[in-house]
Amino acid sequence: MMLLIVRHGVAEDKEEFAETGHPDDERPLTAKGRKKMKRAARGLRAIVPEITLLATSPLVRARETSDIVAAEYDRGEADAITGSLRPDSAFSAFVEWAKEYRDSPVVCVVGHEPHLSGLASWLMAGTETSHIELGKGGACLLSFAGAPKKGDGTLLCLLTSKQLSAIGDSL
Repeated sequence: MMLLIVRHGVAEDKEEFAETGHPDDERPLTAKGRKKMKRAARGLRAIVPEITLLATSPLVRARETSDIVAAEYDRGEADAITGSLRPDSAFSAFVEWAKEYRDSPVVCVVGHEPHLSGLASWLMAGTETSHIELGKGGACLLSFAGAPKKGDGTLLCLLTSKQLSAIGDSL
């Protein structure tokens, strides 16, 4: 299985959004964040031409990002919304969730930092200390012999949003 891990795009400022009285789970992408994510999604598709499953965290900013990715891949919307991609979720919960989709050749997931970089590091090295950093709208691609599991992943690429946008713009 190939696992494409995507961090959500630029969202509203956390402190300013908190003043609205709405929970942080409802914090959306900014207009600029949506625009930048559309450019980055073109780059994602150039690197990974097809995804067989698209899953997202239930938080609004991740769902909005997954909608942008889905549109780039000519998909209606995410195939799954999973709590295992919430910022406070245990890495083992993601592995349990992913077992259900072990026959999907290319799974794309959208979530949050620092959870995603920690998850990727745990999947590659088996350590809870993060060894990579995913910027907003950035992505990494991991490869597994089967379903993802602790310490079994191989990093194929790690790209920033700016790098993905440059790739997408070159098409």
